[in-house]
Amino acid sequence: MNYFIITYAFYLAVSIAVTIWVAKVLFNNGRVFLVDIFYGNTELADSVNKLLVVGFYLVNIGYMVLALKETGNIGNTQVVVEVLSYKIGRIILILGGMHFINLGIFFKMRNRANRAKVLMERYKPFDE
Repeated sequence: MNYFIITYAFYLAVSIAVTIWVAKVLFNNGRVFLVDIFYGNTELADSVNKLLVVGFYLVNIGYMVLALKETGNIGNTQVVVEVLSYKIGRIILILGGMHFINLGIFFKMRNRANRAKVLMERYKPFDE
């Protein structure tokens, strides 16, 4: 039995499934922040949201492919599980890190947009 192929197949299946799930959650829930940041411009918010998801996929799938190779000996089912837990654990940590980076960026952008909105309200011309 070729344990390398089993390990690779499970690793890719689980990693891609988790990446797709996280991307969908970020896409659906990030839209609210982006619409607020872009002052209700839903077309711009949706475009930026799609671009963020594409970047998210590229970074994560790129890392998955780079981390695919296993140089150690995989001689039994126990080693398959150990290698998978290590590789999938790294992917999950990276996804979590990217999630928090995205949140940080969204909050900074939102705070900047709110400050700009307050300044615009404060210094808007008087209506006659």
